[in-house]
Order: sequence, then structure tokens, then C-alpha cells
Amino acid sequence: MPTKVRKLRLFEALELRSEYDARLKTLSECLPEKHENRGRMLFHDDEVVNRPARGFDIVKVREEIGALEQKRRDLNAAIQETNFHNTIELDANSISLAAALDLRKALNTKIGELHSMVTSSAWERVIYKEGRDIVRESHLDFAMCVAELDRVRHAFRELNRKLRTASFELEVDFRDE
Repeated sequence: MPTKVRKLRLFEALELRSEYDARLKTLSECLPEKHENRGRMLFHDDEVVNRPARGFDIVKVREEIGALEQKRRDLNAAIQETNFHNTIELDANSISLAAALDLRKALNTKIGELHSMVTSSAWERVIYKEGRDIVRESHLDFAMCVAELDRVRHAFRELNRKLRTASFELEVDFRDE
């Protein structure tokens, strides 16, 4: 009995896109142009010749890669459409999932910057020169840096929770295989 074909939830579509990526990587690495380059860095005394193994059809693999690439493009377009046409509530405002994803990326970058600021502000430089210590204090206040990092991490966590919730509720206009 054939399985029922249905639309995907957003989280399922994201998982399927990752699966397509993995399948494309595997098949692409089987192609002769990829296989021949793998051993070039090794020294060999004997001439080694590779040939396709029984059951491996390069033409069929290339066709499958082409079909998978098209499916991935179609799926990605459907995911992007869902992201642009659906919103979440954030700080009493409605923003599209696409905008929320951009904000999440920016917050993640900010977390990295603040992490560096916290670790930098935790230490003073003490230089021993001419029999005395010269202390160079950090120009950043440690407590303020930690507080800002915590604030941004909290905002990131809240945004990420809303995005995950939306991914379980929204459907993508793409039929499961």
C-alpha cells in the first residue's frame, strides 16, 4: 500500500534539505573527477588505475545528482517562501521568519563579539619596567560586559525558541517523498 504524500512541517523541510545536502555530497564524491584528486598527495611506487566498480554507473549517478539538485532548489524555494510569508511576535511586533533569522544571525555575531569583550575585560596588563610595575587597566568594564552578554544571550534564546515553535507549527508547500 503506498504511503500518503503530505506537506511537510518547516522543521521536517529543514531536515530534508540537510538530507539532500548529505546525499549530494556522497554522490558527488563518487564521481571520477573527485575520486582522482583524493590520492594525489600520496607517494606511490606503482601506477594505480581506478575503474568503476560493478554496479556503479556514472551516467545514472550524474542524473541522480541533477534530480537531487533540482529537488533541493525546489525545497529551498518553498522554505524561503514560508519564511517570508509567516511571522512571529517579537517585542510586541510582528516580524517575518526571514527577518527573525537575520536577527538571530546578528545576535549570534554579537554574542561572539561580547564574549571577546568579556574575556578581554577580565585582565589588566602589568608591565614590569625599570624596577616598577606599569598597570594598564582594561578600557572595558567587566561587569557591564558580562551583563550585556547575558542580555544578548537571553534575547537570542527567546528568539530561537519562537523560531523553533514556528518550525513545528508551519507547513511548507512541498510534498514529502
